[in-house]
Amino acid sequence: MNLFDVYPLFDINIVKGKGCHVWDEKGTEYLDLYGGHAVISIGHAHPHYVEMISKQVATLGFYSNSVINKLQEQVAERLGKVCGYDDYSLFLINSGAEANENALKLASFYNGRTRVVSFNKAFHGRTSLAVEVTNNPKIIAPINDCGHVTYLPLNDIEVMKAELAKGDVCAVIIEGIQGVGGIQLPTDEFMQALREVCTAHNTVLVLDEIQSGYGRSGKFFAHQHNGIKADIITVAKGIGNGFPMAGVIISPMFTPVYGQLGTTFGGNHLACSAALAVLDVISQENLVENAAKVGEYLMTELKKFPQIKEVRGRGLMIGLEFEEPIKELRLKLLKEQHVFTGVSGTNVLRLLPPLCLSMEEADLFLERFRKVL
Repeated sequence: MNLFDVYPLFDINIVKGKGCHVWDEKGTEYLDLYGGHAVISIGHAHPHYVEMISKQVATLGFYSNSVINKLQEQVAERLGKVCGYDDYSLFLINSGAEANENALKLASFYNGRTRVVSFNKAFHGRTSLAVEVTNNPKIIAPINDCGHVTYLPLNDIEVMKAELAKGDVCAVIIEGIQGVGGIQLPTDEFMQALREVCTAHNTVLVLDEIQSGYGRSGKFFAHQHNGIKADIITVAKGIGNGFPMAGVIISPMFTPVYGQLGTTFGGNHLACSAALAVLDVISQENLVENAAKVGEYLMTELKKFPQIKEVRGRGLMIGLEFEEPIKELRLKLLKEQHVFTGVSGTNVLRLLPPLCLSMEEADLFLERFRKVL
């Protein structure tokens, strides 16, 4: 049997990682400025993370959600305190797409509506409803194209107000910072107006913090820069530092009902151990503060490069837009300078390093980047 060929692959086999560095099977070391799509939050193979997962899998890796799981309770308690949503509830699942599916399902249960507002260039996942609210026709199959979604321009307050004034919108789903869309930031004014209008029309505000959350922006959630609170927040990627896990953080305005949501693997013992290890390290090593400090330094230095059209982002979620396509530039960085980076569209280089990136490693990246430019 062959693998189903849907990924264009670099001819590199990564076999080891430590901190912000990875190694291929030939022993070549790479600086990781991408963290596997922002998944690696506390660094590759962090000793505390390895120890906690190893102990847990040697004790109990999995049992179903039909019994008490004290580790889930610990994750909920710890996450609530650190993220500023202590009075909300947590539902644990496996992936970001699944988190968004459940968030939109909850919203529809709540107000009985079926129409969703999303935004141009949005990305929310690849499953049924998550892909429908993703603004990319190439990955929306006919069976997913059910007419639930209206896409609006980001940061256009008047267009947003007019759409929500129709009174039939179930939910608005928006990324704290658009990732796949090119590191596009919603403005404070837009987010505050959106919060106000959603409340006025009983529309649920869903903040997709799957890529922009968990400290990446220099605050725990990117929307906290805008001074608002969401009704539902979805998290994944950095929550488990590579272990498949996700969560839906749910306002007290929602009343849980037995059987309303469910999952087989979500919140299993091993996943919760990974999540607790991540919360430990984020706290002990001040990684949110580090993301803010190192990210600000990187953006300041990158803005001095005349070849870059625009530098956008917050913390360690940075987009570098060029006038021309960056495919060759990214390849040179990888092949000649041994630096992993990401891409958004054709002209934007995307940086999503582990949150433990040091100033020295930031300087190392700048030095290697300067060489390929």
